[in-house]
Amino acid sequence: MEARCPLAELALPVAVMAGIFGLLIGSFLNVVVYRVPAGMSLISPPSACPQCKSRIKPQDNIPLLSWMFLRGRCRNCGTAISPRYPLVEAGTALAFAAVALVGSLMSPRLDTTRQVTSGLLVLVAYLYLAAITVALALIDIDVHKLPNAIVLPSYLVAGVLFVAASVVGGDYMALVRSGVAMAALAFFYLVLALAYPGGMGLGDVKLAGVIGLYLGWSGWGALVVGALAAFLLGGIYSVVLLVLKRANRRSGIPFGPWMLAGGWLGVAAGNAIALSYLSLFGLTAT
Repeated sequence: MEARCPLAELALPVAVMAGIFGLLIGSFLNVVVYRVPAGMSLISPPSACPQCKSRIKPQDNIPLLSWMFLRGRCRNCGTAISPRYPLVEAGTALAFAAVALVGSLMSPRLDTTRQVTSGLLVLVAYLYLAAITVALALIDIDVHKLPNAIVLPSYLVAGVLFVAASVVGGDYMALVRSGVAMAALAFFYLVLALAYPGGMGLGDVKLAGVIGLYLGWSGWGALVVGALAAFLLGGIYSVVLLVLKRANRRSGIPFGPWMLAGGWLGVAAGNAIALSYLSLFGLTAT
């Protein structure tokens, strides 16, 4: 059956819809970032003002708009509401829109319904990565932890989506590459954690496997560039903190955000960077 609407031709509307969905997800991520590290349920009790304990009404829980209408204050007691809440919502919306737009434009021409369906499954997988990126980065910055409650289910979610995309699309090479990359990157981080227990935690090891899944799906160049970029970006950040005297050599610096940033760099431009590097030596990737 022919597909009349390849993803690239729907890039803009898909990005808009993804951005709107991202606003809703961003609102939920605010709850995740606050409650998961505290071991609280994501469902109960309902959201309430931390000062006066009054429940937040539905009309006061509209992503981005409610904060602006309330001028950043609780309707009941006037306590200031952190601007981080609307920033997370807006940031998630922009991230979802960007992933959808770039993913749609970079997709090869999809000529059949099966290929379009496969492409959409992959897009959903990367939107999920965008969501956990926001949550894990903020949690790691706040409490220096990468919760199992977020990291471990990500293996299942990404695995199911990639397997489904491979089955529907009839292409299993990316799936095999993804599995190999997952194991390789997790093993690499495990070796680092065992060699330098004070500098690398098991949370980083578990997250490395998830990032490896996505980098492997994107390509070998993405895997290499994404893995190296994490250490490069983290190293630059650490040097800046040392120069500004905001940290010392013994300071604990969360590495999760840089692993995720490196992963996204690998996904977005890793293959192109790798090809450009090889071309300097007259080599080409096979």
